[in-house]
Amino acid sequence: MKIVSSEVPYKTPIFWLTEDRAVDRQGRELHRIIVRHQGSAVMMALDSRQRILLVRQYRLAADRELWELPAGRLDPGETPLQAAKRELREETGYAARRWRKLISFYPSPGYVQEKMTVFLAEDLTAGPAQPMEDESITSRWFTAKEVGQAIRAGRIVDGKTIAGFLAWRHYGPR
Repeated sequence: MKIVSSEVPYKTPIFWLTEDRAVDRQGRELHRIIVRHQGSAVMMALDSRQRILLVRQYRLAADRELWELPAGRLDPGETPLQAAKRELREETGYAARRWRKLISFYPSPGYVQEKMTVFLAEDLTAGPAQPMEDESITSRWFTAKEVGQAIRAGRIVDGKTIAGFLAWRHYGPR
């Protein structure tokens, strides 16, 4: 696949759009509008009792409050691990001494470039949360059984949380 043209019709501080034209090996032209994003870090924070820390916040796109794994976007020049450490502190106040990568994935690669990386965060120390001005976040500890049941019952519907939880349950850290 070869990109033959790319324009940026819209840009925000969080994401930007590109209108791309590409040609495949058979000479067929593809025209796509892609949502471009720096990427995100997702944190599967576990306490000494193996409980999982979830945050609850209102998500405008879903028009409801969702329980989710803490997560946030990468700032320019930041690695996924650096973003994970920063975002865990900001959203929950916790810092972790041990970090291991669980999985990386593209949540919707048909039109979004964003890549998410899920980290297991362990050996936690509590501190004050520092959410952004427009964030109203509540955090709570859940057992793995509770999270699994909530996913199965449709009470947890956030894709990164489902992917992170299942990766941890079935594959463990890499």
